[in-house]
Amino acid sequence: MFDILGMSAGTQMIVGFFLLIALRVPVAFALGLSAMYAMWQIGFGFELAGDLIATGIAKYALLAIPFFILAGTLMGTLGIAERMIRFFRILIGNLPGGMGVVGTVVCLFWGAVSGSGPASVAAIGPMIIKGMHEDGYPRAAAAALVCTGAAFSIVIPPSIGLVIYGVIAQTSISTLFIAAIIPGLFMGLMMLVVLPFLKPRGRDNLDRLSPAPETAGYWRTLGRSFRESFWGLMTPVVILGGIYSGIFTPTEAALVATVYAILVGAFAYRTLTLRALYDALSDAASSSAVVMLVVAYASLFGWVVTVEDLVGQYSGQLLGLSESSAVILMVIMLILLVAGMFMDPVTVMFISLPIFLPVVRELGWDPVWFGVLVMINLAIGLITPPVGINLYVAANITRMPLERIARGAVPFLVISVIGLAIVAAIPALSLVLPELLR
Repeated sequence: MFDILGMSAGTQMIVGFFLLIALRVPVAFALGLSAMYAMWQIGFGFELAGDLIATGIAKYALLAIPFFILAGTLMGTLGIAERMIRFFRILIGNLPGGMGVVGTVVCLFWGAVSGSGPASVAAIGPMIIKGMHEDGYPRAAAAALVCTGAAFSIVIPPSIGLVIYGVIAQTSISTLFIAAIIPGLFMGLMMLVVLPFLKPRGRDNLDRLSPAPETAGYWRTLGRSFRESFWGLMTPVVILGGIYSGIFTPTEAALVATVYAILVGAFAYRTLTLRALYDALSDAASSSAVVMLVVAYASLFGWVVTVEDLVGQYSGQLLGLSESSAVILMVIMLILLVAGMFMDPVTVMFISLPIFLPVVRELGWDPVWFGVLVMINLAIGLITPPVGINLYVAANITRMPLERIARGAVPFLVISVIGLAIVAAIPALSLVLPELLR
């Protein structure tokens, strides 16, 4: 049928991919099946597929993905996350907004540990949502805050998404990490703007979250909690400090983070057991397999895109939309936002970036700044129905209807889009740190 319509093999592949997605075929298999159909149409044997898949995943930088996932899983399993939440709850629990502020800070802090949005929701979501509900927040609003804060885990370094972007765009991953720090924190601050509108009047918890800051009991409680959580709080210092000081690469940092988590669990907190290690390895292997399977089959998809010169065709059409680079940027951002509603970030990047990056180079945009924008776009997609992976994870751990959490996420979606527009309009937010540290 496609041949009658005069479609090229590459266009047939893209149409076939979206048809398979509409039929609820898993993303990885939709990529693989549509790509192999296109290869058959072009006339290449399927024996080439194995070599392409092996080449696609045999990239040193991609080793960071399973190890960062494992590090985050270990820190949740071994009680490191619970101790950090307790510390931040005591430190800032008395501020206006109470546990809402705590939840935002913990989500951003945890983003500097796990680098994965859904993993962050699963690891810290139950504790944050319970604490916010006790402090007077509706459970749906609490779940929405966790979903949003965890979504920005793919912006705040070390970010699995930035690792993949760096591989595709052939851009320094360390520079991307540095560039994402200020925008990531800025998006977290934007979340705080929403908090006053979430808690109904009269719902403040009369029992303070911690002793008043001016009392001696507060400082004793804070000091004890700090000592208990110290090794967990040092995690991003070890990871990011090692990367930025040049001691190890981002890929090596993932392994360091994993070893560090095991050592902290074994010797500092003594929570490491064979059962806990098995559970962490099992969960991390399952999560890593999903990501790497997408990466593997995306290599087939990318090969067809290259052979059929879809990059030249579609990027040329994109450049021809307008003479204004601002208009083209808005179109790209809109495409990414819509794509993020239906697909996970990894898939969106592998499909769209080969088309968008030539446009970035043609218009003279900084690829590092563009990478940060891509991550914020895809982070918003994690909390946007109909897919909204973070929403599904939150619905699973809270047993609340997805629609209820999605409604609670609307204020965060609005403020996130505003934040995205600001980061896009002010490139210095992304580029000032790389320039200072160059």
